[in-house]
Amino acid sequence: MKKIQSGFTIIEIMIVTAIIGILAVIAVRTMNGYAVRAKVSEAVNMFASCRTVVAEVYMSADTLPSAGTWGCESAGNTSKFVDTIDTSDEGIIKIGLRGVGDLRVDFHTITMAPLDASGNLMSSLGRVSRWRCGGVGDGTDINIEFLPGTCRGN
Repeated sequence: MKKIQSGFTIIEIMIVTAIIGILAVIAVRTMNGYAVRAKVSEAVNMFASCRTVVAEVYMSADTLPSAGTWGCESAGNTSKFVDTIDTSDEGIIKIGLRGVGDLRVDFHTITMAPLDASGNLMSSLGRVSRWRCGGVGDGTDINIEFLPGTCRGN
């Protein structure tokens, strides 16, 4: 007589457990990336008020201020995830990230640079045509995967 197998073998159970474990690791890593990106997005919202100030200075001032004197800088606890907001001589806004809870993002900088009509960094008074967010040449040192879609060097 043939013996009919009932139930699963230990190898089949181990294979299923391994597959579930791999899928769980992938899901946790993906969700962690989404959480970090959401926190960085909140920090990117801090650019709004400083962008307005820099654009107004370019439009109405007689001369450009020096680095750190544009009028929108702050240091220390500006928000939950932003430690500092600083500006360069050209009006490039730099946000220092802290408190995100991920060292791939904490202690890094995101920048936003004013551009003229031809897409170059503003060098003289006039109208700011658009902004470049997350430009590596401007000082952004955070990995592009953690930047929101609206802030990826455009």
